[in-house]
Amino acid sequence: MAFNHLPAGVHDALSALSVTPVTHSVPMASNPLPPDAGARPSPGMILERLARGATRAARITHTEHLPPRIGSHADWPEQIRPEVIAAIRSAGIDRPWAHQARTSEHALRGESVVVATGTASGKSLAYLAPVLSTLLDGSEAPNGRGATALYLAPTKALAADQRRAVRELAAPLGTAVRPAVYDGDTPVEEREWVRQYGNYVLTNPDMLHRGILPSHPRWSSFLRALRYVVIDECHSYRGVFGSHVAQVVRRLRRICARYGSEPVFLLASATAAEPGQAATRLTGLPVVEITEDASPRGELVFALWEPPLTELHGEQGAPVRRTATAESADLLTDLAVQGVRTVAFVRSRRGAELIALIAQERLAEVDRSLPGRVAAYRGGYLPEERRALERALHSGELLGLAATTALELGVDVSGLDAVVIAGYPGTRASLWQQAGRAGRSGQGALAVLVARDDPLDTYLVHHPEALFDQPVESTVLDPDNPYVLAPHLCAAAAELPLTKSDFPLFGPAAGGLMPQLEAANLLRRRAKAWHWTRRERAADLTDIRGQGGSPVQIVEAGTGRLLGTVDAAAAHTTVHDGAVHLHQGRTYVVQQLDLADDVALVEEASPPYSTTARDTTAISILETDTEIPWGDARLCFGSVEVTNQVVSFLRRKLITGEVLGETKLDLPPRTLRTRAVWWTVTEDQLDAARVNPEQLGGALHAAEHASIGMLPLFATCDRWDIGGVSVPLHPDTLLPTVFVYDGHPGGAGFAERAFHTAADWLSATRQAIASCECEAGCPSCIQSPKCGNGNDPLHKRGAIRLLSELLRGARQGA
Repeated sequence: MAFNHLPAGVHDALSALSVTPVTHSVPMASNPLPPDAGARPSPGMILERLARGATRAARITHTEHLPPRIGSHADWPEQIRPEVIAAIRSAGIDRPWAHQARTSEHALRGESVVVATGTASGKSLAYLAPVLSTLLDGSEAPNGRGATALYLAPTKALAADQRRAVRELAAPLGTAVRPAVYDGDTPVEEREWVRQYGNYVLTNPDMLHRGILPSHPRWSSFLRALRYVVIDECHSYRGVFGSHVAQVVRRLRRICARYGSEPVFLLASATAAEPGQAATRLTGLPVVEITEDASPRGELVFALWEPPLTELHGEQGAPVRRTATAESADLLTDLAVQGVRTVAFVRSRRGAELIALIAQERLAEVDRSLPGRVAAYRGGYLPEERRALERALHSGELLGLAATTALELGVDVSGLDAVVIAGYPGTRASLWQQAGRAGRSGQGALAVLVARDDPLDTYLVHHPEALFDQPVESTVLDPDNPYVLAPHLCAAAAELPLTKSDFPLFGPAAGGLMPQLEAANLLRRRAKAWHWTRRERAADLTDIRGQGGSPVQIVEAGTGRLLGTVDAAAAHTTVHDGAVHLHQGRTYVVQQLDLADDVALVEEASPPYSTTARDTTAISILETDTEIPWGDARLCFGSVEVTNQVVSFLRRKLITGEVLGETKLDLPPRTLRTRAVWWTVTEDQLDAARVNPEQLGGALHAAEHASIGMLPLFATCDRWDIGGVSVPLHPDTLLPTVFVYDGHPGGAGFAERAFHTAADWLSATRQAIASCECEAGCPSCIQSPKCGNGNDPLHKRGAIRLLSELLRGARQGA
């Protein structure tokens, strides 16, 4: 029997978000502090107020104090136009920080550069100074359009925020700088003006992929004059999405060369490991890295916070902690009562809405004027709604905001006092990015990480050194993934016929894919070039943020109204017949999943249960690339084929998770060819670990769950990006085997990273299981929220002994 949990997209079970009513452990003042009145309280004082009361104080597992830092100035390079320097000074900036000046120097020399410094360190100005100076030079050119620049942001919110900042900074330069946003929200009547007259165009990789590059003749004058391409928040381009963006950038470089331009790339990143290498992989060009942060920083107090255990019990009778959602709502409420301007970052859209709603209800009990000063912010809102929220937060009209990561990336919300992070965001880079939202004006700030009830969060709040004493992760992406590369070769051929001279630009795998694309009748070779000959748009072959396949539309059966979409890869587990689906605070039940038409018909309802899909998975090894002996054990990396089938779903009570019943499903199996890391152990090792045959399945299953939960600490992934299978006797290895694989066709680089850090990764996994205070296993150590087998069987002590024996062999192998 194989024990598994397949990555199935985001699955926000109601039971994971339900809130147990509690009484505030911090009595709210009958006369709350007037919001924004008087001097700002210190971050230590804010935390002290939050921790009042014996039960609250016990939830803080660690407090880290980061002292303030003094800044180091430099002079702008001589090539920067005096008008630009004057404009910067009029904005209140007399001299640049040293890293800003160095970045500008490289840009003006025609060298691509990445500036990877802390949040609020002035990265925007580092690239804007040379860009504005060059645009000003170009505006004085006697002939032609003059210089242009392209800005790429991962979110629409960041692009809009940057346009506002550029307009304000460049206002003294008159019409020499004409910033314009070009994305899905840009009205049709404005788009022609942007193409013809905008010289600083702000967009996103999606619009570049689908809108600009396929229509490059209409952009010819802009592309011919393109001097700079700014890629902001480049650390966010990782995994499959990052791999797609890397190929979009290569297509842009190819089109620019067609029009005679060779733009310099200017990249900005939160602090990241080896940012130069990551930027080179993203752009395909050599990139200079600037990593020494010369900006000043206020004091940061960073608290790790673990919610208490409740009286509830989950699967297999395991103890359950209060949700990070409920705990964060309490903290946001208390901070608003104190008049502390706060953003609470939440991983899901549903969670953001729920935290805001709870906080508003509780604030109404204290002061009727306060609920209107707390709101939610997430993707899916109308553009005007997002802009209004950003303005209200920036101005101080809003005291608190519960936001998804749509607000994480670069949007200027200066003046915040505190950040609450509801659950570890997946990487240390994102953690520091979110924490850095507070204190952006140089004042002190408070950050609180509220742990979810899972192995990684629990490990981190009890091992603060894993957060505060470790460098941030390397950005993982694989542009050579054939599942990523193939559709971009088709898109490139549709833009301009492909020749062999183009292959080096797209990577070593490009040439080998051409016969396959010809055989699939996607490309046709004529003379010395390959052409796209189909009627449909080649850019529509892939969604650069999706997982392949047409998304499934969620339609309200009674009205025909489109509620939203779900990735094809997640459809079987999230919108199967009978599934409970959440949308904008409303609950729906799926009446029918029509796979032929990619439609799920739903009806609004209020069932007293959530649903969880159960599935079976088989995995076969296609090719072993690398194998390392760990004593008698073996650690391997290679290609696998995963076959998964959703076979039923469980209905669970909302609060307790108690199973009310199981319903069979008739869905077709699906296969996935991807990359995996796996390890095997021998009979002798099982004997040494005192794991008998009755315990073996549960021990392997528990080790698999915990290792998947811990992998985001070592690779820039989320546990939903990866899957696992554990088998007491696998037909390909003929040994007990645990697999962890990328949940994306062709792989995403996560399993490879796991292979290279396996000793540290599995050591942390063992420690996370062993240090958990539960008796037989719980969500904090070995239970998984997406387990297709209902977290059964699991054997906690067997997993600890098995991993100890495996790691003993690893030390011998080393």
